[in-house]
Amino acid sequence: MRISDIVIPKYLPIFNDKRHKHIILTSGRAGTKSSYAAIRADYQIVADAHGSVVVLRKRHNKLRKTVYKEMIRGLGRLQIPKSRFMIGKSPMEITYKKHGTTIYFAGSDGIDDTKGIIDEDKPIKLVILDELTEFFDDGEGEEELANIEATFVRGNSGGFQMIYLYNPPKNPNAAVNVWCKKMEQRSDCIHIHTDYRDVPPEWLGKDLLESARMMEETDPRMYRWTWLGEAIGVDDLIYYMYGPKNRFRVPNGTKYRLIGIGVDYGQQNATTFQPFGLNLDARRLEGLEEYYHSGRETGKQKSPSEYARDFVTLTDKLHQQHGCSCFYAYIDPSAAGLAEEIKRRAVQCDYQIIIKKAENDVKVGIQRVQKCLAYGILTVSPMQPKLDWELGLYEWDKDSIDRGDEKPVKENDHACDAVRYCVMGMWTKIKYFLPKADREGGEG
Repeated sequence: MRISDIVIPKYLPIFNDKRHKHIILTSGRAGTKSSYAAIRADYQIVADAHGSVVVLRKRHNKLRKTVYKEMIRGLGRLQIPKSRFMIGKSPMEITYKKHGTTIYFAGSDGIDDTKGIIDEDKPIKLVILDELTEFFDDGEGEEELANIEATFVRGNSGGFQMIYLYNPPKNPNAAVNVWCKKMEQRSDCIHIHTDYRDVPPEWLGKDLLESARMMEETDPRMYRWTWLGEAIGVDDLIYYMYGPKNRFRVPNGTKYRLIGIGVDYGQQNATTFQPFGLNLDARRLEGLEEYYHSGRETGKQKSPSEYARDFVTLTDKLHQQHGCSCFYAYIDPSAAGLAEEIKRRAVQCDYQIIIKKAENDVKVGIQRVQKCLAYGILTVSPMQPKLDWELGLYEWDKDSIDRGDEKPVKENDHACDAVRYCVMGMWTKIKYFLPKADREGGEG
């Protein structure tokens, strides 16, 4: 087995590179940077009897299913029997028995704990930071990276390196993108960007290549960011991909086993219920009806009990029209009172209403709605005029784009929030309507 058989040509010049202390690897989807980092880490503890590795993510709870699994997979790619290693889960460590060199795994908040168990005779020669964007979005960014370097460089007489992995955010002004531009000016840093076109097609398979082709056809702009890893900039309009392919009137009598309803609640602001039917045959989440009331616009405030009454009136209608006996209500987390009122009324129904607290991760939710719109698996009915109107107006705040941390304008967003709640809540079901590579992001 040769390294050139398992590492793409773009990465071969850096495999034995000792000149650069900082190696930044960015890519679009399936650029194989994670695979490369795993092979490089595994090779480090086998080839150097005096050098260990630490792998860091900002969020410790994501280590086991991501980089830990990737490092174990790398042993197979190197064709080294697993019997030559001690592979532990608690703590997560991979130790090469012959040398006693180890790959340690930690969240950035647990560095001190990790540092305390490192063998001083086997200092850390390689630090790998996975999903680097999280260190900027949820941490201290450049300052945190400097502290990590200072922590692990101690005890090294030479050969210490740090590898940084991330998919570039859309916004060129995002803090991690700005940091990367700054690092590129350093003589001890190299930045390599890859995308799936740099990878031998037989490594990727027909399904993945077809997913890329489909997105290139349906949404060329999203393709450039997702698959090519370009910082394409942020459109003012969030749902720019919304169009005729997403407008669909559900025929009368269409049956659904499950209807999800996104609920955005306001007192002075509007309250809206946006129901969507799960159509397994058509592989779509289909918009059905709309309830929308604004106390500010109508001059009439409604109580939670009145909104709950209106909610059950809506589900009664949907039950009769579509034969659905199971409704999932994904309710604005701030609307605990409304949720309780709906629960109280639901016991009188001859069908199920299951109350769920809506997941309110705005960035993830918007990305998922964008995917569903881009592939046409999310449709909006003419019976949802407010949602249709808002989807054409919902924008990013221009000042937040300039700051590199884009946030939506808090206007024309009530129906958009409701559809986001519903998509997030039903994601485990509707993601299978998407091409496989788009269900959670794919391998980087």
